[in-house]
Amino acid sequence: MSKTETTQKDLLRGGQFLVKETKAEDVFTPEDFSEEQKMMRDSVKEFVDREIWPKKEEFEHKNYALTEEIMRKAGEMGLLGVAVPEEYGGLGMGFVTTMLVCDYISGATGSVATAFGAHTGIGTLPITLYGTEEQKKKYVPKLATGEWFGAYALTEPGAGSDANSGKTKAVLSEDGKTYSISGQKMWISNSGFCHTMIVFARIEDDKYITGFIVENDPKNGISMGEEEKKLGIHSSSTRQVFFNETKVPVENMLGERGEGFKIAMNALNVGRIKLAAASLDAQRRVIANAVQYANERIQFNVPISSFGAIKLKLAEMATNSYVSESASYRAGKNIEDRIALRIKAGNSHQEAELKGVEEYAIECSILKVAVSEDVQNCADEGIQIYGGMGYSADTPMESAWRDARIARIYEGTNEINRMLAVGMLVKKAMKGHVDLLNPAQEVASELMGIPSFETPDYSELLSEEKAMIAKLKKVFLMVAGSAVQKYGTELEEHQQTLLAAADILIEIYMAESAILRTEKNAKRSGEDSQKEQIAMSRLYLYHAVDIITVKAKEAILSFSEGDEQRAMLMGLKRFTKYQNMPNIGDLRRTVADKVIAENSYPF
Repeated sequence: MSKTETTQKDLLRGGQFLVKETKAEDVFTPEDFSEEQKMMRDSVKEFVDREIWPKKEEFEHKNYALTEEIMRKAGEMGLLGVAVPEEYGGLGMGFVTTMLVCDYISGATGSVATAFGAHTGIGTLPITLYGTEEQKKKYVPKLATGEWFGAYALTEPGAGSDANSGKTKAVLSEDGKTYSISGQKMWISNSGFCHTMIVFARIEDDKYITGFIVENDPKNGISMGEEEKKLGIHSSSTRQVFFNETKVPVENMLGERGEGFKIAMNALNVGRIKLAAASLDAQRRVIANAVQYANERIQFNVPISSFGAIKLKLAEMATNSYVSESASYRAGKNIEDRIALRIKAGNSHQEAELKGVEEYAIECSILKVAVSEDVQNCADEGIQIYGGMGYSADTPMESAWRDARIARIYEGTNEINRMLAVGMLVKKAMKGHVDLLNPAQEVASELMGIPSFETPDYSELLSEEKAMIAKLKKVFLMVAGSAVQKYGTELEEHQQTLLAAADILIEIYMAESAILRTEKNAKRSGEDSQKEQIAMSRLYLYHAVDIITVKAKEAILSFSEGDEQRAMLMGLKRFTKYQNMPNIGDLRRTVADKVIAENSYPF
């Protein structure tokens, strides 16, 4: 077996990062992109810098035709078919490459990011993953090339986060040849120029909704509302769609009857990690614009980039961007490897991709939350660095801030995804896919024992940081284990506890991903080449420890009392204690100075 070949044994399952050690050499990093992937990345960047960025102002004036034009050009370049198998007119690229394209095409404007994500993800993917051979041959090649555009009609006025509560009906005709769909959908991206829609409706009184492929024909009982007035993504077409006895051939049912909720949820799993990817280059571009302005803006006879307050912002923005990249591509490669293993085991492409993504649904939710919040914070600080000019629509910060806001709502709100991440982990534990019980019991025993007073050897690079990550995992096991023990199957009703546990889980995954990326690159390129990356990894972990301390304490105080509470609070103090506290000022200066010197995001 070659060094790069992955086996079922050495590839961690979703959620196992919490209870099993991940070695630095086993994580995929952006520095591991192949030459083909780098060429693809550079091609997409060149396309965006030529076709999208110079027209940024036009996208803020509801130029829906421009978005459609850009999408058509993207189709001609093959960018809409990156994830589509070659037999259906696509490029058949791996999962990491599909993330890479989504990453770099999405950074200039949220209008194109939304159109691209809706079309390639939830507009096309359900057909490639659940469609019959006839459906795939009929629809996917046109969607892959941009001849047709896709949309996804799930949300209704009364069915948002509770997706299965939709009222849209599908009634079978007397001759059994067509379904008649009637109902109302809202917030439908690409609706103004789509040719096909994945529509979810309920047949009779079925428990679960069913998916259908519906061609957009106004003569067939389909009408649209006006374009929605939105905070951001101004040139993303978003309308209500009304179905009035729209006739759909029975052969256009997607998957099996009652399988719609499963299709919707699995499409959202992919959508969540792709949304994280779509928020990466947006951060890079904000940082680049912010530092360029800070280097040019003279106050008190010096560039404002020389001020400590500005350096603090640039360092934090760059750190969060680096961590977002690290975690996103780590998870993306895990999914790609899991898909490859399943194909090797004899699964079809459809089944392999579905199960590969589903395996890492926890990580997809983690990334969706963390990166969507990072991009919002980045844009907010970008405005602040510009000062009064940042509030002006004449600078790129204002639109970046507005466009970023939707990311915390798309693909399930961040609150829903926080609760999902912990809920899915507990379910995996109950199925025996992730052993949480034994490690949680070990932590409980450790709390009752006498702590070691030996001074650990932290002479190796990032060894204390890795030891801290291991201790933070104990915090999660302590809190979540106690909560599960107390509430059992009623845990999901205690949302504040779930939210606190989710924040602990998120910070662990994000911090560990950055540390492992940096360690891997330091081993192959030398510590000197990773000076700033080491600083960012330490800086992020410092913040993660603070967040975890607050959230764990919040949870402990909410469900425990007496001796149990005192023991857990003492354990929390023990598990979050540094031996050598980092100098945060020095770390920030190290990162900021590099960003300022490069006049861009340089990592």
